[in-house]
Amino acid sequence: MTRRTFLHHSVRTIIATTVAVTAVLPNVAHSQPYPHKVVKMIIPFPPGGTLDFVGRALAQKLGESMGQTFIVENRAGGNGFVGADAVAKAPADGYTLLFNASTFVTGPMVAKAPYDVQKDFVPIALVAQAPLAVSVTNGLPVKDLAGLIAHAKAHPGQLNFAIGSTGSAGHLATELLKKTANINLSIVPYKGTAPAMQDLVGGQIEGFIDPLLGAMSFYKSGRLRILAITSKNRLPNLPELPTVAETIPGYEFYSWYGLWAPAGTPTEVVNKLNAEVNKALQGDLKDKLEAQGLIVGGGTVDDMARFQRSDMAKSQKLISEGNIRAQ
Repeated sequence: MTRRTFLHHSVRTIIATTVAVTAVLPNVAHSQPYPHKVVKMIIPFPPGGTLDFVGRALAQKLGESMGQTFIVENRAGGNGFVGADAVAKAPADGYTLLFNASTFVTGPMVAKAPYDVQKDFVPIALVAQAPLAVSVTNGLPVKDLAGLIAHAKAHPGQLNFAIGSTGSAGHLATELLKKTANINLSIVPYKGTAPAMQDLVGGQIEGFIDPLLGAMSFYKSGRLRILAITSKNRLPNLPELPTVAETIPGYEFYSWYGLWAPAGTPTEVVNKLNAEVNKALQGDLKDKLEAQGLIVGGGTVDDMARFQRSDMAKSQKLISEGNIRAQ
């Protein structure tokens, strides 16, 4: 073999080897166990509040358990639409997830969303349900829910009740209270729960129905009164708080929190995340959530899908009957 032939043969061998290695590399990367890089969990509302508290606690536990960093990104705007849409348009690889409240499925019922909840997302797990608190300002001369109903009937339309966002769990729970108690409350929309709670404590509004966690510190410090909670039964850690159902039989309402991925995310990734969420909810995270009045979730991916469909049907009925539309 001449030197020239040898060199030519060597170059061809190098090129062939390079092409073969290059072709294999994507498959090697693809075969790496999930997760092999940072996972982003988008929360589509500002920091603070129940949603942010639960999401960050879950992200920390998932990161510890799966040996990978889970970062939380608060991407607020458009009643949660901006952050959720970013997840819908993200690669369906399990590295961009959505942590959201039940507003995620009810928001598009009252305003046009840039995505379809059922077509553009796959549910991963139900994380928790949150009973809501019927809270009133200390200046309102009522001591219990029956007193609030009587006062509202004596002063129709004069009691201002806040809502954190149109179509939120708190909004729907307020509409359900109006309907079942046959009272007329004036709805005051706010851009988020924090300013609404501040105005309630300050006496600028009379009432606010929102997840219990948001009212807890103000309740414990005596800066507002909680007349009732919206769960079916009293909570073990707050036995002094009656349920709405003790005054209005059958009344029950919750906000809830879940984890979603973009549609098309591999089934094995979704199932792995579901298993990890269930594992996280059995440890100290369970104690942390229950201490804040939350009811811990869990279950399979199919359980979450069925729960979501059921809640959407109930919420749609309330929204249609109340003719609720975005402000």
